[in-house]
Amino acid sequence: MLNLLAKNWWLVEIRGVAAIAFGVLAFLWPGITLLVLVTLFAAYMLIDGVALLVSLRRAEPATAGHRLAVGLMGILGVAVGIATIFWPGITALALLYLVAFWAITLGLTQVIAAIRLRREISGELWFVIGGLLTVVFGVFILVFPGTGLLSLVWIVGAWAVVFGITNLVLAWRLRGLHQQIVRSRAVTSAR
Repeated sequence: MLNLLAKNWWLVEIRGVAAIAFGVLAFLWPGITLLVLVTLFAAYMLIDGVALLVSLRRAEPATAGHRLAVGLMGILGVAVGIATIFWPGITALALLYLVAFWAITLGLTQVIAAIRLRREISGELWFVIGGLLTVVFGVFILVFPGTGLLSLVWIVGAWAVVFGITNLVLAWRLRGLHQQIVRSRAVTSAR
């Protein structure tokens, strides 16, 4: 899995940038309508899900054991994005639960992946932090659904920015690891 992540570090970076963009837009438009929020959320989910599926497609056969987690996150992201596009008139409460369950699933999957990576990569803490924050965000939405989706714009924006930053930090670490792997292979093949 480490080689898959290192090879596709730029996809982790895209996920981070998309999350930060979503969060910043949520902060810039605090009076945002539900339809605009739904559209922004759908776009983010599609970008995030497709980035994960592209990384899965580029995976090496040796990483087959970890393909299920990446595939699940990618398919779930695309499915939630498509569902959000086709049913934009869903109630705020339904979207609230959709976001909550997506966040909890994504966060738990990310924590599990980080635990599996702890022997292969240093700094997996960023992966764990991003996952735990995502789970906390999902649980918060479940516990306080009455506040409504519009009043959660700031929380959604803050979560997206923090999640995006943790993904960018991870992407930069993976990029450095990928460069080390490429240099190591070049030295080995030159011999």
